[in-house]
Amino acid sequence: MAAWMLTLTPPLEAENALETSLREAFESEKASLRPPFSLAIPSPDQYTLLNRAILHGVLTEPQFAKTHIKHLHAIVTDGYAAFVTLLLSLVNHLYPKLLASVKTQLLWLTDQIVCVLGVGYDAVLVSLLRQIAGADCGDGNLWLCSKLVTLFLEQWDRLLEDSPHVLSFALYTFLRVLTDHCRGGNVEKLETLKRLEIHLCVKIVREEFHLCLKIGRDFIRLLQDLVHVPEFRAILRDILFNPCVFNVVGFQFKDVSQIYSTRTSSRYSLLRISPDMETQLRFLLTSIKLGHQKRHQVWFAKKFLNEPDKEFVIVDIVRFICCAHHPSNEIIQSDIVPRWALIGWLLTSCRRNHVVANVKLALFYDWLFFDERVDNIMNIEPAVLLMVHSVPKYVDITHALLEFLLHLVDSYDVERKGFVVKGVSSAFQLLVRKGVIRSLDVLISCPALHPGLKERLKSLIACGTVGSS
Repeated sequence: MAAWMLTLTPPLEAENALETSLREAFESEKASLRPPFSLAIPSPDQYTLLNRAILHGVLTEPQFAKTHIKHLHAIVTDGYAAFVTLLLSLVNHLYPKLLASVKTQLLWLTDQIVCVLGVGYDAVLVSLLRQIAGADCGDGNLWLCSKLVTLFLEQWDRLLEDSPHVLSFALYTFLRVLTDHCRGGNVEKLETLKRLEIHLCVKIVREEFHLCLKIGRDFIRLLQDLVHVPEFRAILRDILFNPCVFNVVGFQFKDVSQIYSTRTSSRYSLLRISPDMETQLRFLLTSIKLGHQKRHQVWFAKKFLNEPDKEFVIVDIVRFICCAHHPSNEIIQSDIVPRWALIGWLLTSCRRNHVVANVKLALFYDWLFFDERVDNIMNIEPAVLLMVHSVPKYVDITHALLEFLLHLVDSYDVERKGFVVKGVSSAFQLLVRKGVIRSLDVLISCPALHPGLKERLKSLIACGTVGSS
């Protein structure tokens, strides 16, 4: 294997254009990458070339990495913006294919760039967080988790002062990843990592609660998945029953409903979808016609859902589809695969009951606290269309979804049931008012649905109490 390689490219596959440009720059500038360095100010073209050459050098020559970094510090004229842009592109497009030795250098280099607050370093950190694969306890994935959680802890003061939003992204990511790691059992390699991840998350929540408020309602959804972990059970208990322990400058936190009322930005749901998976999902939802999607779905499942535990990723995919992929009116009115159809397929791909329940919660979560003043109708559209379009051929899906939604209204937060009733009834009313569905008669008048279920739905729409059937 050549020492200058960044990736292991299969014989018949063309080398990536970015990798080629970095390698060619390194080869052409190799003589100038060793001290003594030129004191001349490089031209714009020469500056671009040097940035590429230095990046390649750091990644492929660990023995000279510190020399390359000193060279970078000496020539930089743009706050490291050009260098960080290259680094970001590398992470976005090549990370999964990088050699292990290159990944090691990449994480070391990222830490160095954070130390100098290079322009755009926060985007690199976010992109690296997206490279943490869901439901994957393989050595490479655990190594990346360990490197990143250590970086966030060691760079805590710097990040808190300069880019606190990155810590909220880290919190979201590691809360979600911890659910995977807790399922992995008491394996020694997981235990140390879990303790680090728990330490980081608890530190953010207890010391910088305002960063949790930035996440919004999905923060609570993720916490509830970790209620079996004592530290998170204590946090959830305080949020529900002792909110005054959380100090937020300029804001009085009184009740969990304040978090429920904050819609989670799509930037967070994107965190748990890799750039490659995002590309494939958006392709399915923008370019494939309804009725022709089966082979694409099979390919997607083989690539991204190919192991039993990978079905847990479906929760994140559904959240992404609801919150982060909002098609244009042109696509909505076309024969392109609609979001509800893809979610229906994903739902039927789940084999474990608790995964099915979590996927349904991801689908309906914004319904529970819906307020048209702050929420987006596109977040709730897929669920109602899946229920409506499943009648009559797949009415069992309609029945299961409606029953689950009404169960959520009854039991999700008993102390704040009125709040949830208002949210769900508001969601239904807006969907009809905006013409997403013509009326609710397709559900209320459906002969295949249980009469008790239909009665509870009628009561809900009227904003009444939803009793048990």
